[in-house]
Amino acid sequence: MTQPRIAVAPLDAPEHVCQAIHDGGGRLVDAADADGLVWTDPHGPHGLRDLLDEHPTIRWVQLPWAGVEAFAAAGVMDGGRLWTSGKGMYAEPVAEHALALGLAGMREMKRYARASSWEEEAGISLVRGRVTIFGGGGIARHLVRLLEPFECHVTVIRRRPDDIPGADNVIGFDRRYEALKGADVVFLTHALTDETAGTIGSVELELMEPHSWLVNVARGEHVVTEDLVVALREDVIGGAALDVTEPEPLPEGHPLWELPNCLITPHVANTEDMAQPLLAGRIAENVRRFAEGKDLLGPVHVELGY
Repeated sequence: MTQPRIAVAPLDAPEHVCQAIHDGGGRLVDAADADGLVWTDPHGPHGLRDLLDEHPTIRWVQLPWAGVEAFAAAGVMDGGRLWTSGKGMYAEPVAEHALALGLAGMREMKRYARASSWEEEAGISLVRGRVTIFGGGGIARHLVRLLEPFECHVTVIRRRPDDIPGADNVIGFDRRYEALKGADVVFLTHALTDETAGTIGSVELELMEPHSWLVNVARGEHVVTEDLVVALREDVIGGAALDVTEPEPLPEGHPLWELPNCLITPHVANTEDMAQPLLAGRIAENVRRFAEGKDLLGPVHVELGY
């Protein structure tokens, strides 16, 4: 088996990335001599395009992030190479955070945490509730598994309505409106594409129940922020728990910060400490698979952009 030649760029990449290449049996080389590349600059799609144009022998590119829409929008990804991302890699911690946000919201934790006197009772239970999840990838699958002890009725909305273990119902994106009605909590876990941008706006919020909570751990652009602010102010829905926002970071003084029925965490569903071992394991495994000619983990569908 030939030792794969892998480059890392930019050159100031974290040491654990370089170590993962060695752990996978690869040899760290300059881009001019590389068959594969690990790219670590989230703000550098144009820099990546320039590097690939300069070194056309690179056959495989590993991106560390689950969401690669910026690279798709910049036209960097092409069908002539293998492309892999962090798809599914961070699913467990993100699903855990999504469930924590949902429970905290439904149990009115923000209001209680801010209180300085004994408050009136409030909140709803998730046990045997109705849950709707947008997305059928790793986050959604792990979230379905975490929901099992709650005995919820779970509906999953995905592009292809294939079965998902543990879900009671799986439907296509074109039927999403029917899954908003009656849901106690709606989770957003799906990829950001032209089709899914603005998934939740005024129409969708009106379809949700007055007590329902919206939880977003995917991308801020899935939600029309102005519509959400209006819905929360007018109690159209019970509340929103957001790990991602549009814009992001959410500016100081933005109305979402002060709304009592809006709980915000600053895009921390997957922290750097959580991500490092997961990323290192993914890179090492994909280097091994690349050397053996096996299918790589986290393949990017270039035509779909994720």
